[in-house]
Amino acid sequence: MKAVMYGAGNIGRGFIGQVFSQSGYELQFIDVAEKVIEALNREGRYPVRILSGDSSRDIWIEGVSAIDGRNEEAAADAIAGADIMATAVGVRVLPFIAPVIAKGIKKRFAGSRAGGVRALNIIICENLIDANKVLESLIKNHLSEEEQKVFDECVGLVEASIGRMVPLQTPEMQDGNPLRICVEAYGFLPVDKAAFKGEIPSLAGMCPFDNFMFYIQRKLFVHNLGHAVCAYLGMIRGDTCIYETAAHGGILFIAQNAMLESALALSSKYNASLPDLHYHIQDLLRRFSNKALGDTCARVGADTKRKLGNNDRLIGAFLCCGEENIKAAFISIGIAAAVLCHLKDSGGHQSREAALAVLREVSGLNEDSERVEKILEFHSMLASIKLGVNFDEVIAQIIKSAADAGHRADII
Repeated sequence: MKAVMYGAGNIGRGFIGQVFSQSGYELQFIDVAEKVIEALNREGRYPVRILSGDSSRDIWIEGVSAIDGRNEEAAADAIAGADIMATAVGVRVLPFIAPVIAKGIKKRFAGSRAGGVRALNIIICENLIDANKVLESLIKNHLSEEEQKVFDECVGLVEASIGRMVPLQTPEMQDGNPLRICVEAYGFLPVDKAAFKGEIPSLAGMCPFDNFMFYIQRKLFVHNLGHAVCAYLGMIRGDTCIYETAAHGGILFIAQNAMLESALALSSKYNASLPDLHYHIQDLLRRFSNKALGDTCARVGADTKRKLGNNDRLIGAFLCCGEENIKAAFISIGIAAAVLCHLKDSGGHQSREAALAVLREVSGLNEDSERVEKILEFHSMLASIKLGVNFDEVIAQIIKSAADAGHRADII
């Protein structure tokens, strides 16, 4: 059995490649990083280091090869012959790989017409709501009308919720082997059960779920939301790593309550178990505290413009709460912190007008409401820290204001 992994980066090697290998597949990567491609082909294997507390262990992923993605014919041939495939390239790269996937699918169709087309399931490991629809549109742009019909029958675009945290890899983490990927122990892979074509494969750690949009939104609006809140408040405090921010009582309280506000909305929207969501939050906060992982605020908080988007972790959770009549006071603190970091990165002034412009132009919040005013109030309070006001003092004031306005985790 052959698996093709489009993307040999942190998630590709550090999670999905491991899943495919441990499920008995011969693993072939497609990437454009020349040194990684050369090393994978030379070594034929690579180590994944599992970090847990003060201990670590290496798992060797064997029987591996790689193709340069710029060699479109070779990449298309690999896709045409694959039994299963996945992407983990980043949302912005999808338009560049879609033509190659389409070429591979065409070759697959052409080589299978006599005996019927074999189903190909592509697991999409991108942090994007409706990633399947986005990729489908991109691929179909390169298929004829007849090919699109066969595509609909034989190609499954399966969304996945990627929960494993994989930090930026440092030379210390690589420990003498540039192919080594250090990851947390978490290995749970929820996927969209309804999206598969043909028989659902048995993959290590994979759990197919119905009603998958709940799991996509849980990942974005609970996991990614809490991570982002920690990152942006940590940046304002001057922290380097997420575990430092998760150890700060005030930041931890804000993150926990922001995640709970979102959990309350998701529980209402999908009739999901609130105790289960609360347990998930506690588990995430424990994982955020993993010092061995060394995940940085800069990595988690990077690309603020995208993360302040209307359908992403912060604003998406804020709007979801509004739809379900849940107060998003603590989520508003996270949004305010992200706006402050965005303005700092773009060289803008930390004024009310500048913050409001970001909320309108980047986040699409055109409403004049108390909810938006609360975000602006928190932004102003956080911006005052720049002027020498004590961080803990300001955070205590913000928490009091948010607790008076919203839900609190300690009373639910």
